[in-house]
Amino acid sequence: MDFLIAAHSDVGIKKKTNQDSFLVKVAQTNLGKVCLCVVCDGMGGLSKGELASAAVVRVFNRWFEEDFPGMLKNGFNPDELKLSWDNIVLEQNQVLASHAARSGTRMGTTIVALLIINQQYFIMNVGDSRAYLLNHQLNLLTKDQTYVQYEVDLGHLTWEQAQNHPQRNVLLQCVGASDVVTPDYYWGQVEPENTFVMCSDGFRHVISPDEIYGALNPAAARDERTMKNNAVMLTELNKQRMEVDNISVVVIRTCQEG
Repeated sequence: MDFLIAAHSDVGIKKKTNQDSFLVKVAQTNLGKVCLCVVCDGMGGLSKGELASAAVVRVFNRWFEEDFPGMLKNGFNPDELKLSWDNIVLEQNQVLASHAARSGTRMGTTIVALLIINQQYFIMNVGDSRAYLLNHQLNLLTKDQTYVQYEVDLGHLTWEQAQNHPQRNVLLQCVGASDVVTPDYYWGQVEPENTFVMCSDGFRHVISPDEIYGALNPAAARDERTMKNNAVMLTELNKQRMEVDNISVVVIRTCQEG
C-alpha cells in the first residue's frame, strides 16, 4: 500500500504563536510501507504549549526511527505497540509536568497518533484532537476526552448542544497537565482509496462534517495538490468564520503501490 499526503497548519486569527505540532513519516519495511502521523495541540502560557507539543512530536519521531524497526523483526504485535506508546505518554507526562513545575506554569498537549501497517490502522488518542476515516462517508474514529463529551455520554447534553457549549474546550486529561493519563486506542482495516484526516480541534469547530467530507473525500481529492489546496481552503473557511484557535490538518490517502 502507498500513501498520498498533504498537511497544513495555520496560527489562526488571534493567537501569536502556533502551539500545534505534527509529524508524518513513511518508511519501507519488511511488512511493506508503513505510515505514522501524529498531531499534537499544545496549551500553556506564552510558548509553553508550543514547547509541549513539539517535545512529544520529537519523541514519536525518535521512536519511529530507533525503536519501531526493532519491533518489526519478528512481525508486528499490536500489544507491543500499545505498550510502547503507553510508555511514551507516561514518560512525557512526567517530563512536561516537571518542566512546568520548575518554570512555575502549566503546560500540556493533546496527542492523536495514527499508524498504518499491514492494511490496518492503529490510533491512540489523548484529549480532543481527532482522527477521521473518509471512504463512502465520514467516520469519526476517536472520541474526545472532554467534559462535554462526558456529558453527552451521560445523556445530559445532546450532540448539537455540545457543539456550542461554553465548556467545549475543557479537557478531561492531557499529557503534561494530568496526574494520570489513560490513552484511548482504536483499530480497524484499511482499504485502498481510504482517506484519513488528522486534525487539531481548531480545524473542526466551525466547519461541518459534510464540509470536511465534501473537500477531502477520496473522490474529491485524488492527488496531493488537490488534497493540499482543499486543506488550505477549509483552513481559510475556518478563519472566515472567526475560529480563534490554531488550525492544523494532515490528510493521508491510501492507494495501491506501483
